[in-house]
Amino acid sequence: MRIGVLGGTFDPPHEGHLALARAAADALNLDEVIFLPTHRNPLKKDAKQTGAKKRMEMVRLATKNEPAFAVSDIEVERKGLSYAVDTMRQLQMVRPGDYWFILGADALKDFKKWKQPEKLLKLARLAVAVRPPETFQDAISRIPEQFRARIDAVPMPPVEISSTEIRERISGKRPVSQWVPRDVLQYIEENRLYRR
Repeated sequence: MRIGVLGGTFDPPHEGHLALARAAADALNLDEVIFLPTHRNPLKKDAKQTGAKKRMEMVRLATKNEPAFAVSDIEVERKGLSYAVDTMRQLQMVRPGDYWFILGADALKDFKKWKQPEKLLKLARLAVAVRPPETFQDAISRIPEQFRARIDAVPMPPVEISSTEIRERISGKRPVSQWVPRDVLQYIEENRLYRR
């Protein structure tokens, strides 16, 4: 099996996340993409975030109509800080396969700060989404040369939205329906998330 893993806070999940997963599945011929909400991102550990159970539910709603997408709660259940290397070790034990850890080129610049990046690259390749005007060469030039052979490019059109912007728009009572799946938006409204 060829499996992509897309980790993130997903606070909330949006069309950019879904587009990234689809682009990776197409570019790398993946059988499945697992969405993996973090319990707590070590690079954003002081940031305020919605509770894990609510974020899990939003990801389930966002991916429910995509047969090749799955959702895993292993980081949420493990609690504490979520490290990709620990998660990939666990996934390889439970379900051995060929894995790609999917991320945007912007996240690649912090890759050296990740826990045990060399071990992570033994457990999975990186699938890096490159959005114009940046090139794949620009993206990988920011990381040590010894890592570059384990990185694959995922071309995709730019998606000009982030979870932060969506939260701000909801807080300011501005529309977000073009970026947030309908069921997720309904859940946000029912649970009064991101209100001031």
